[in-house]
Amino acid sequence: MKSRIIGMLRKSTSDYVPDGTRVYSSVDRSREGLIVPELIFTYGDAQAHARKFPRIVRWLVPAVIGRFRSYWTLRNNPSNPLDRAPEAFFQELRDFANSLGCTDVGFAPVPPEYVFRAKDVLFPNAIVLAYPMDKARIGMAPEITAGQEVWRAYYRLGRVVNKIARFLRRRGYSAQAGPALGGDANYVRLAADAGLGWIGHHGMLISPGAGPSQRLATVYTSITNLPFARENPHQWVGEFCTTCLRCVHKCPGNAIHRVKPTMPDGGPKHIDQARCAVPFANTMGCSVCIKECVFFSGDYAKLKLAHEKRLERRTPLG
Repeated sequence: MKSRIIGMLRKSTSDYVPDGTRVYSSVDRSREGLIVPELIFTYGDAQAHARKFPRIVRWLVPAVIGRFRSYWTLRNNPSNPLDRAPEAFFQELRDFANSLGCTDVGFAPVPPEYVFRAKDVLFPNAIVLAYPMDKARIGMAPEITAGQEVWRAYYRLGRVVNKIARFLRRRGYSAQAGPALGGDANYVRLAADAGLGWIGHHGMLISPGAGPSQRLATVYTSITNLPFARENPHQWVGEFCTTCLRCVHKCPGNAIHRVKPTMPDGGPKHIDQARCAVPFANTMGCSVCIKECVFFSGDYAKLKLAHEKRLERRTPLG
């Protein structure tokens, strides 16, 4: 059963569309994607799995089903999809996503190096969505309560992207839902490109509203005139993180790189995935790095102001 689920999750878009359908594939410098259920099945302590797995299964199973639904429903795309949307449509789209619980909506092109190795997507344009996790529950990490919240967010966000894909199709556009669980592309980098936040030292998006306490997903679409972000005002977060490193010291798996190696795609490698997988699997979601991040409990605007004042003190007078 486990191997069957993992095998299905390893499939990609091209396995579900007719031969000859144009897809946008990964390249040699693309990263290897993570299959979260495989991490749980492969790593960690068997006794911990036996105790805790039943407490997340109510979200894990429908989250996996939602992942498959994102592929199955590709057949519902219009045969002659529209490729341009009026400006007012994007606000309608944002309002709909917000009504489903998303706190942030952005838009970004999908470079081929962002597509995970041996994966492909139907369109090179993405709607990027952020869905918050309950801070009170994540604040209990690494207890199972936090793990349950992680899986609840995976499940809920999977439903959200499938609903948004249906929303687009009904208006004449083609769409491919990209659920949070087992995505085909690097959602964190897409979210940063969309201007939703900046990537923290722990490798997760930090945004003004949720800090690092969120899950990300996408909807790829035939719309070619998406309002892409022209700049990202959150880059200061990266500078702040280099002076903090709290996540590095608090990680129970010692998995977060203090000095980040450069990956073939040109971006940094934030974590050792094998080390991260053990506490994640044992607790069904870990989330200690989220809980311990200064942006989890701190006020984004106040942290920015403090950072700016610190830079001013360091800047010599001319």
